[in-house]
Amino acid sequence: MPLHQKLVGSGSVRPAIAPPHDRDAGGRTPSVDDSVAMGALPIVLSIIGGSTDTIGFLGLNGLFTAHVTGNLVVLAARLVAGEQAPMSYLIAVPVFIAGLALAKALAAALERIGIASLAPLLLLQFVLLLAFLAVCLGAGPHVGHDAAIMTLAGMLGVLAMAVQNALVRLSLREAPGTAIMTTNVTLYAIDVVEIFLGRNAVSIATARRRASHTWPAILGFLVGCILGGVCEAALGLKALVLPASLALLAVALSLVPHPSPRRN
Repeated sequence: MPLHQKLVGSGSVRPAIAPPHDRDAGGRTPSVDDSVAMGALPIVLSIIGGSTDTIGFLGLNGLFTAHVTGNLVVLAARLVAGEQAPMSYLIAVPVFIAGLALAKALAAALERIGIASLAPLLLLQFVLLLAFLAVCLGAGPHVGHDAAIMTLAGMLGVLAMAVQNALVRLSLREAPGTAIMTTNVTLYAIDVVEIFLGRNAVSIATARRRASHTWPAILGFLVGCILGGVCEAALGLKALVLPASLALLAVALSLVPHPSPRRN
């Protein structure tokens, strides 16, 4: 018997526990490798993340709806400069955390009754983005950025991005981040170096597999930023119809039949 198996069997070494992102909750959590539709989902979500963040930044006085911690940087800079800080900057991070908690609670409740959480969470994101669009349209183009109605609109966008951040961790195995790219770029750079310079075959295979999931998300986010900027310049906040429509597409992709995840 190989040494590592003896050690595991004797209790001297405990097998590694897969991180929550990679666990298959009750055999109901799909993977990006299950089907073409599941593989396309992170790309669509990345375009949603990039376009929503860009449209919100341009149309809501520099509010980050996806990269919410960026609001803390802008808030600090404004306070140091003696400028007034919009309420949206102050509450964006707490609202984002509340959205994550809501998504986690909903996913847990669904799992307890045997329902996969991917489609419901995507539907929730679609409803939030649709509400974001509706409030902006209802407010009209002449309402100030600091008006309460625009703060509400921005927080709906923040909640939508919180749900998106949560669902790729909770409801879709092997998925990269789709709304914040710093971690993806870091992992991709590390994996590329491992692929070309690594000496361990297992580590190289793992890096290659992860990189194959990461680079489409990075590209999708970049495309989303470009599309969001172009659409916002032409349409203003009406451009939110782009991520809202893509969110509906994401819901449809989640409903495409795919092979059931294997139980261990």
